[in-house]
This record gives sequence, structure tokens and C-alpha cells, in this order.
Amino acid sequence: MKTSFSVILSTYNSEAWLEKVVFGFQYQTFKNFEIIIADDGSGLSTKKLISNLKKVVFFPIFHVWHPDNGFQKTTILNKALLKSRGDYIVFTDGDCIPRSDFLENHNKHKKLGYFLSGGYFKLPMDISKIIKPYDIESQNCFSLKWLNKLGLPFSYKNLKLNSNKLISSLLNFFSPTKATWNGHNSSGWRSDLFSVNGFDERMKYGGEDRELGERLINYGIKTKQIRYSAICIHLDHERNYVDINSWKINNKIRSITRKEKKIWTNYGIERTD
Repeated sequence: MKTSFSVILSTYNSEAWLEKVVFGFQYQTFKNFEIIIADDGSGLSTKKLISNLKKVVFFPIFHVWHPDNGFQKTTILNKALLKSRGDYIVFTDGDCIPRSDFLENHNKHKKLGYFLSGGYFKLPMDISKIIKPYDIESQNCFSLKWLNKLGLPFSYKNLKLNSNKLISSLLNFFSPTKATWNGHNSSGWRSDLFSVNGFDERMKYGGEDRELGERLINYGIKTKQIRYSAICIHLDHERNYVDINSWKINNKIRSITRKEKKIWTNYGIERTD
């Protein structure tokens, strides 16, 4: 059977979180997918973990790696795109555990001429550490009751964990949040992603994912909000790679993309600079 979905998830030296995320895909209700781990230069321990995970999960895993040369997420994502075999591509990160219906919802809502924009529910560090494989298998980690017992504070954002399909659909429809391409939870057709030449590899940390979405919109692709349907929980971690200067550079590139309505980057999958 031909692979339907390619799931591309990024990682960098975060084995404990990556293992939890991969286990999240082990319990998906939608089964026809492959995972491509876009590894931005992790060490041997990540390679060993992935080798072990391949032996216990039902889906194929491909490890796409390049040497560590600073934050090069866009570059490794393009390399993962070239490795993908599915007609439809779901992007997420190696710190985001998917709920069991995560891919089912991407499959349900996918539509020609659109890309899907999901969100995440962020957990504090103490709860992130507590989650064990059984909590993922049982889906306890998506239960507000279970999370509240562990000290999760009350917030209107907790609505994201509501599993009622009708309520989720209404929240998607009325959400004031703009549907954008988010690296932790977005999906689109492989052909559309190649038509805009993938990610702009000049971009470091800071809105680098969204620029791809802006080119897709300029190309004529519409957006659909699924942030309350396709649920993943975001595990907390340090962000040593945050750089104010890279934000400034990225914002300038994005500004030009929007102003000139660019659909193609010369610094993507095909280098035409």
C-alpha cells in the first residue's frame, strides 16, 4: 500500500522528548503514514534512540541528519521533504506529543488548494517530565482531569484539550487566531510545498516556518484552522538558540515576501541564487 502521509518532525539533542513524541504516533487511529525525523545535527545518542525505536513501532522511520552547524532547521526540513514519499505532508516538532486522533483530523480536514493550521497545548516543565509511555498509550496526558491533579492551573487555553468534535469545530470557526503555517502542527500537499520551493534556508530561528505559509498563500493556497481539532501537547524545554538578530533578519525576509507577494525562494530545495 502506498504511503499516504509523510510526517516530518524536527529534533535536536532531545532524546527524552523525542521518544515520547514517537510513542505518540504509535497510538494513532490513522495508520497509513511514515515518519521522517529531520535531525539538525544531534549526537550519537539520538541516532541510537532512533535505531531502537524502529524496532518497536509499526510505522517506518527515516532519519535525515546533517552535521551540527548552528540552527539550520529550514535546511534539514528541506532535506526531509526530499526524502518524503507521501502525497500529503504533516509537520510537527520533536517536543510535541500528538493525541491519538491527530493524524485522523489532518486526514479528515485536508483539501486540495488548502493547507491546515494547527496549534499546541503547552505544558510546564514539571508535568512534561512526569509523562511516561503508559500515560501516552492511555491518553492520560491529554486528560484535563489527570493534568489538573498534577497541578495544571486553570486557563481558558485548557479548551484546546476538549475532545468533543462539535465544540472543537465551533472553536476552530470562531477562533480569532489567524491560520498560519506553524512548524509544530501544520500540513499541506507535497506538490504545493515543492511548487514554492520549500523552506527558505537563509532563515534561522524566529518565524521561519510562517514564511513558507506566506508564500503558499501568495501562490493561491487557502488556509483552514484546525487548532482545536488536531491536538498535540508541547513539552517544555530551554531555548538556547533564540537570537534577536535572527528575528530581525527573518522579519525582513517575511516583509519582502508579503510586500512583493513572492511564491518562490531562491534559497530553498532548489538553489537558484
